[in-house]
Amino acid sequence: MKKSLLSAAVALTLSANAVNAADLMFTPGEDSRFSWSSYEALKSTDLSGETISVFGPWMGDEKGNFERVVAYFEKATGAKVNYAGSDSFEQQIVIDAQAGSAPNISVFPQPGLAADLAAKGFIAPLSDTVKKAVVNDYAAGQSWADLATFKDQNGDKELFGVFYRADLKSLVWYSPDNFQDAGYDVPETMEDLKSLTEQIVADGGTPWCIGLGSGAATGWPATDWVEDLMLRTQPASVYDKWVTNEIKFDDPRVVGAIEEFGWFARNDDFVDGGAGAVSSTDFRDSPKGLFQSPPKCYLHRQASFVPAFFPEGTQLGLDADFFYFPSYESKDLGNPVLGAGTLVSITNDSKGARAFIDFIRSPIAHELWMAQTGFISAHLKANPETYASETAKKQGEILRYATTFRFDASDLMPGKIGAGSFWTGMVDYTGGKDAKEVAHDIQKTWDALK
Repeated sequence: MKKSLLSAAVALTLSANAVNAADLMFTPGEDSRFSWSSYEALKSTDLSGETISVFGPWMGDEKGNFERVVAYFEKATGAKVNYAGSDSFEQQIVIDAQAGSAPNISVFPQPGLAADLAAKGFIAPLSDTVKKAVVNDYAAGQSWADLATFKDQNGDKELFGVFYRADLKSLVWYSPDNFQDAGYDVPETMEDLKSLTEQIVADGGTPWCIGLGSGAATGWPATDWVEDLMLRTQPASVYDKWVTNEIKFDDPRVVGAIEEFGWFARNDDFVDGGAGAVSSTDFRDSPKGLFQSPPKCYLHRQASFVPAFFPEGTQLGLDADFFYFPSYESKDLGNPVLGAGTLVSITNDSKGARAFIDFIRSPIAHELWMAQTGFISAHLKANPETYASETAKKQGEILRYATTFRFDASDLMPGKIGAGSFWTGMVDYTGGKDAKEVAHDIQKTWDALK
């Protein structure tokens, strides 16, 4: 009886897999929004009988979204792709790589870990052809190529992955109704944003809601502010040297970015509750002032995830909207964007793994997730009309017009800095401590690590 039940279960599983493989979201060739030519190009690679293992951080709905994309690769090439997701990915991939049992493809949530494994010879470098394609096909393409370029075992720089999914941090949220009632326009430059901040105060309102509270991680929202402002006051090359401490934390250029944050956060008239409330207000509660009547604030700078903490029933595009955290017109630094992204790399080389990388960097692989949820892309050849929502499409446009893209600096710094003294230093700064002193203390922590 048990054998019979087991056989039935196996048959059912195999049947379900067969149905899933055949049940594509969109019939190839039928919906003109999609780049079906890049799907058809996959068919020139015959991977019948080959299994490709993929390991990454995506679970739940994200896992399902990714697998629905991968089904097209399987259909076109004949390969079988086995994806496994884990919330312990970053620990497990190190163990697997050291044990010689790494998957063909690994999806890294941020590039720091990939750089470490590349230096130890655990990731296969990609070709110059792939690198040129990334530079040409992605908005701010050189930025994306640079972010995936690391030193190998010999100290030579190589491209070790392709970014597939991006997240945005350079956003300011607001209520369109509040703006309309007050007669305010969305600012297009940092100069305009500062003028708007002062105008709101002159009109009797409070411009900003800012909260740094996050339990043991209190302070991290301020690091995002400083990073965004570094990119708006200094060239990207300075930002990169700051991340590695080639430029010290107490360098005047870094202190200047901290003080730029202070222009917004340390003025009692500019912040709901006054400057003293900034560090004690939980970041999850801080945007709620946008939706009170009368509004407790008009502006809130936070990443694309923040709508999860808006009041229940808030409709994006109607009750709440966003604009790009603007750059200075006077500084001629282009349109920098701060964010994050997942890096797809080869950790166990094979013909199928190389083909999978080619698929991941193709327009169709981006469009198929864009048409679902939770995905924005910097790929210039991916059709924006495939986005499932106007919100995602608008965020995608910000990426497409970016001239520079950089990762969150604190995520790339040593943990005792990026998830330690930088956080606490920003709390001290909003509490009134001098920016130079704060920066000097952070640098002392970094020096101690050396």
